[in-house]
Amino acid sequence: MQPHILVAIVTLLALLLYFWMGLQVAGARRKSGIAAPAMTGHPLLERAMRVHYNTLEWLPIFLASMWLFAIYWNDRVAAAIGVVWIVGRLIYSFGYMADPGKRAAGFLIQALATSVLLFGALGRLIYVAVTVGF
Repeated sequence: MQPHILVAIVTLLALLLYFWMGLQVAGARRKSGIAAPAMTGHPLLERAMRVHYNTLEWLPIFLASMWLFAIYWNDRVAAAIGVVWIVGRLIYSFGYMADPGKRAAGFLIQALATSVLLFGALGRLIYVAVTVGF
């Protein structure tokens, strides 16, 4: 198997999730009758846009952390945690679209997954720097 293929697959799945969320915004625009560039005016559109934007806000920290975790710790574990992040984002999306008050569980899942990847990678890099040197 190619090195990091699992993380590459999870990266593409995360990007497909983001693409799907963009399509949800387009669908909300169509249903609400609110054309671009308007950003407000109907709760369905506003929630779809917030889900999409919030995912964009988390993508850089998630992707960078997942790749660094894979490189310096373990590819399979990084990919598995990445899948947890995707599931958390889906739960967040469905919860937020139903009722903004129902977004917390999904947000917490994805935030914890990202934290494990981020602090796992950081901890490993510090360990390597201290024990092996720069």
